Amino acid sequence: MAQKIVLVTGSCGLIGSEVSLFFSDLGFQIVGIDNNLRAVFFGPEGDTSWVLARLREQIPGYRHSTLDIRNREELLPFVKEIKPAIIIHTAAQPSHDRAASIPFLDFETNALGTLHLLEAARQYCPESPFTHMSTNKVYGDRPNEIALQELDSRWDYSDPAYENGIPESLSIDQSKHSLFGASKVAADVMVQEYGRYFNMPTCCLRGGCLTGPNHSGVELHGFLSYLIKCNIEAREYTVYGYKGKQVRDNIHSHDVARFMFEFSKAPRVAEVYNLGGGKRNSCSIHEAFEIAQRHTGCAMKWRYVDANRSGDHICYYSDLRKMKTHYPAWDISRNLDTIIGEIVAGWTERLTEKAR
Repeated sequence: MAQKIVLVTGSCGLIGSEVSLFFSDLGFQIVGIDNNLRAVFFGPEGDTSWVLARLREQIPGYRHSTLDIRNREELLPFVKEIKPAIIIHTAAQPSHDRAASIPFLDFETNALGTLHLLEAARQYCPESPFTHMSTNKVYGDRPNEIALQELDSRWDYSDPAYENGIPESLSIDQSKHSLFGASKVAADVMVQEYGRYFNMPTCCLRGGCLTGPNHSGVELHGFLSYLIKCNIEAREYTVYGYKGKQVRDNIHSHDVARFMFEFSKAPRVAEVYNLGGGKRNSCSIHEAFEIAQRHTGCAMKWRYVDANRSGDHICYYSDLRKMKTHYPAWDISRNLDTIIGEIVAGWTERLTEKAR
């Protein structure tokens, strides 16, 4: 019997590569799409060509395409040819800050590319589960309107309605998103609409900080990974506003892949989930400094800029209750300390190899 095909866009990114390896280990054939636009977005530090070599080495029969998802003349025939049993869409321009200087490239990649993939799925494999990697930036700065309390090392919600984090019911309207957030809103809503209008099994995963040892973190994207890289290399890390007490929840890429598998086994129509580490895996920048320093033994070099990033969240962690209710076999498997330890080990190995 032929292997079922999983199509992974952005297969050389953090989540795409993790998903590719995860589903391959389960016996699926992996077809990846990635044209290394990350190197265009972020320069040499964003280059993921090393990941492609790893995928080819570790995944039996891995098939790779460098087609551009913005080009529907190439994408639709490709999907028609392979007719994937599962589609996992992680390709994106991922930076809140970078989008402002490349608005056309950002929107065409995030919104138009997603539309092309959805239409290809509708025409050629409408019953295949379609998982879209969205972002918590679709909520814009709406979370900043929630009542907060300032603690010694972090901000946190003071409204008991949010003691478990941000639920999927929070409005995405009438808020400041950044151009990146807006392009991801367009993609997010389109994924939902293809589900509802055409009765296709689709879901949007509104990710918090997705991370892990294979993350190529840069200043404009990849909070924990970049912070740890700065620590190991004794680089100065810049903290933007909110006293360095802004909070993010962090989820290991392996746990993201695990949830995508659970969804593919029992897909639902037009579903939305806030996918993050939850309150237990949340930390402020100062708290991340402390954990990183404990793992590396190196003091953190940093400077403070009083102006925060436009539209940035003061405090954000995901309410995971809906995910756990719909898919009770899934839960967070790696805590924050373990995640940071793995990132430290990953950067140490890569930087050691680079120095040879």
